[in-house]
Amino acid sequence: MYYTIGEAAKRMNLSTSALRYYDKEGLLPFVERTSGGIRMFQDEDFDWLEIIECLKKTGMPIKEIKEFVDWSMEGDSTIDQRLELIKEQQEVVRLQIEAIQENLKILNYKRWYYETAKQAGTCDVHKTMKPEDIPEEFREIALHNKKKNIVTMERPGKGNERESL
Repeated sequence: MYYTIGEAAKRMNLSTSALRYYDKEGLLPFVERTSGGIRMFQDEDFDWLEIIECLKKTGMPIKEIKEFVDWSMEGDSTIDQRLELIKEQQEVVRLQIEAIQENLKILNYKRWYYETAKQAGTCDVHKTMKPEDIPEEFREIALHNKKKNIVTMERPGKGNERESL
């Protein structure tokens, strides 16, 4: 079955301009065209579009995605290069996930911090809090902040009032 660029875009939840851009960048050499130059996508092209989108969403530059597509079009002689590229991107994604998990820990801590402050009516509640009163999952962050004496910027209109992170 054949699909127009509009149908392919809708099926992939992409814009037609995104598909045209991919084509212009050489990412869609497998897409057939009619004698009038109209792109006609086939069912198997969607597998290609999915891997292209996956690589793009993981932050791989278009140039490297094109390299992957080109190698794929060359056949089995480039399996090693494709495997290496995928392994490298897996590591990039693993490091991204690790960084996001660290950021999530800090956000979870800040949520607890402000929920506790809201209940007490002040952020000062944390100044007298013993380590055992801090949930175990947040102790490391709280103690790090205390040791570093980390504070936030002054709040406009509140004079020199500061709160710890």
